[in-house]
Amino acid sequence: MSRRPTLYDVAERAGVSKSLASLALQGSPKVAPSSRDAILAAADELGYRPNRTASSLVRQRTSTIGVHILDLHNPVFAEILDGVQERARQRGYSTLLVTGNADPSTERTEITGLLESRVEGLVLIAHRLSDADLEEFAREVPTVVVTWRTDGVPGLDSVSGDDEHGARLAVDHLAALGHERIVHVTGGDNRIARERRAGYEQGMAAHGLEPYVVDGSFTESGGYAGALTALDAGATALFVANDLAAIGALAALRDRGLRVPEDVALVGYDGMRLLESLDVTTVAQPLAEMGRVAADLLTDRIAQPGRESTYRRVETRVVARGSSGPRRGAARR
Repeated sequence: MSRRPTLYDVAERAGVSKSLASLALQGSPKVAPSSRDAILAAADELGYRPNRTASSLVRQRTSTIGVHILDLHNPVFAEILDGVQERARQRGYSTLLVTGNADPSTERTEITGLLESRVEGLVLIAHRLSDADLEEFAREVPTVVVTWRTDGVPGLDSVSGDDEHGARLAVDHLAALGHERIVHVTGGDNRIARERRAGYEQGMAAHGLEPYVVDGSFTESGGYAGALTALDAGATALFVANDLAAIGALAALRDRGLRVPEDVALVGYDGMRLLESLDVTTVAQPLAEMGRVAADLLTDRIAQPGRESTYRRVETRVVARGSSGPRRGAARR
């Protein structure tokens, strides 16, 4: 057959009506097993692929969710996406993926395109949108924000870790190793970075230590530059705002000829898998689990659109590896 096979071709090959073939391919229990087997065999022989667009128009459902990801270059977001897609498939949904490259205008355009494709809901894996934009999208379709808490917007749920608490855990870990000159390399001027900085400052105060903060960003280059500034300030330990920046900081330490952790200890934040092979300590979030929880929240809201907004918090923990060790000459606390 030179043309693409149609539903009519499948029905003709199986010797049934077009409507019966359609029911069988939709998994309807109304079709007798023998007929269903014949129809599925005919579809397989012909290489038939259902027209999902036409089917969705008939059912007034697309069984598709849109996923916006802040930055495709950050493995953290990819690991969250893995969880979203895994759970979405289990619940009978496919996904459409877009990225806005951390630009609010581009994000809005890309998400509007998802809505024009008639997705049934949105998962926003981080974003730079305004609250007004979030409210607008949530009015149109169920929406879930991943990576920070969003309360009070009807139709919008959220899932995140506790960034302030996680940062305090990082300070606790380094202080217990005897470090006092613990310098924080920030993630820039954004909500998550501010919360992690606040947790660092709270942790330092709790241990009676003087905080020292240097500017950075959630990038390898930001971590590299911030680490060099921190070293000039006499740091014996670095708490870097995310794992990607921690990789940059690790490069800076090695370029300075310093040993890790003998000369300077290093802790990142997020828990991406890559840091395991680099032997870098991190404050880990269950990234794939965050994605699965987000997909659960979204599909539950699609099924029950009127329910109250829900926030789910996942637990963070320090995963200690070879990059964090005791300060030379210091006793552990």
